[in-house]
Amino acid sequence: MNHIEHTPDIARQRRFSIGEPSEIAAARRAGNELARHIGFDDVRAGELAIVISEAATNIVKHAQRGEILLRKVLRGGTSGIEVLAIDSGPGMENVRQHMQDGHSTTGTYGVGLGAMRRLGQQFDLYTAPGKGTALMVVVGGQHAGGAIPPHPGWQVGAVCLPLASEQVCGDAWNVVCEGHELSLLVADGLGHGPLAARASERASALLEGGTPGLAPLPAPFIEQAHDALRGTRGAAMAVAHIDSARRELRYAGVGNIAACAFDAQQRRHLLSHNGIVGSNLRKVQEFCYAWQPGATLIMHSDGLQTRWDLEQYPGLAQCHPSLVAAVLYRDFARGRDDVTVVVLREHEEYRPAGAERSGTP
Repeated sequence: MNHIEHTPDIARQRRFSIGEPSEIAAARRAGNELARHIGFDDVRAGELAIVISEAATNIVKHAQRGEILLRKVLRGGTSGIEVLAIDSGPGMENVRQHMQDGHSTTGTYGVGLGAMRRLGQQFDLYTAPGKGTALMVVVGGQHAGGAIPPHPGWQVGAVCLPLASEQVCGDAWNVVCEGHELSLLVADGLGHGPLAARASERASALLEGGTPGLAPLPAPFIEQAHDALRGTRGAAMAVAHIDSARRELRYAGVGNIAACAFDAQQRRHLLSHNGIVGSNLRKVQEFCYAWQPGATLIMHSDGLQTRWDLEQYPGLAQCHPSLVAAVLYRDFARGRDDVTVVVLREHEEYRPAGAERSGTP
C-alpha cells in the first residue's frame, strides 16, 4: 500500500507567527531542527534556512504579520519539508515582475522570490490585490537529481493545526493509494489535546494498516473504526474512496466533517450523518458520485467555517492543493478549535517547479 501522506509524523504542521525579526529566527531554528531530524545534509539544511528566512522577511516587509507553517512531506518515497508562508497583506499586482531578481518595493535588493523558486523542488504562489499572499516551497532531501517526484496521479495538500492553547492537535488525516484507487480519511477526536489525538490517530493508523492491495471503502472502514475506537473519546470521521478507472467517488461520514467535490461543471456537497465513531454510531451510509478527470475534493473538520467559496479567489483552484488549504485556513479558521483542511486533486499533468499562479489575470 502506497501512503502519500501520514499522520502524525507528516500530516501536521508547526505554526509560527511572524511579525518581527525574533520570530523569523524562531521559525528558522525550528526548520533546522526538522531538517536534521529527517536527515538533510548541510547543503539542504542551508537551503531550507534561506527559504524560511526569505519567506518570513517578505511577510514582515510587505504584510507586517503572517504565519509560517512547516511540515515534513513524503513524495515518491523521499522526505522533504514544505514551507507555507501566508499573510493577509496587500497582495501583488504583477507576480512575474516580483519574481525577477533585483525587483523590490521596499528599497531592498529584491532576490527573495527568485531565490526560493530556485531552491525549492516544488514552488507555487497565490496572490491577488487585496487578498494577501500564500507561498508554498518544498525543499527536498536526498534523492537522485535532488527533486521530490510527485505521486503520478494525485496531488494532496493540507493544513492540520491544534487550537492555539494546545500543543497536540486532536484532528488527523491520512491518504493511502493502491493503483488507480485512493482513500482519504479525516478524523476529529472529541475535544482537544492528547486524548482527542489518541482517537484520531488510531483511525489514521487503521487506514494505513488495512488489507494490502486494497484502498479501504468508506462504510466498511467506519464500521471497523467504530470497534477500534471504543475506549477512546471517539471521533467525527469521514472517508472518501476514489476509483479513477471507474470514474467513481464513494463517501461516508459520521459527525461534523464537511466535504465538497467539484470539477469544471459543478460543485457537490457530500452528506454526513450525526453520530460519534467509537461511541454513538447511529448510521453509516455510503454515497456514490461521478468523479471527473481533474476533479478536486476538499474535506475539513469543524475548525473551519463552511461558508467559503473558491470563486471569490480567481485562479486559486488551479494552484497546488497546499495553497488552497492554506488560504482556506487563513480566511475561514474559527480560531476556537483544532482545524484540518485537506485538498486532493487528480491531475493528468504535473506542473514543474517555478510555474507560479496568481489571482491577477
